[in-house]
Amino acid sequence: MNIEHIFDGASSVMTVVSFVTFAGICTWAWSARKQRDFAQAAQLPFADEEKHDG
Repeated sequence: MNIEHIFDGASSVMTVVSFVTFAGICTWAWSARKQRDFAQAAQLPFADEEKHDG
């Protein structure tokens, strides 16, 4: 077993870990439970404008 073989194996593992992390983030962001939270957060800049205007 040489060092190049270890780096090749580590690169493959990191690719799989990165893909699983990306898929998890996408699943979390598009989950139905988070839609209401994201809609509420999207309105925050407009809430500041309403406070300054009136």
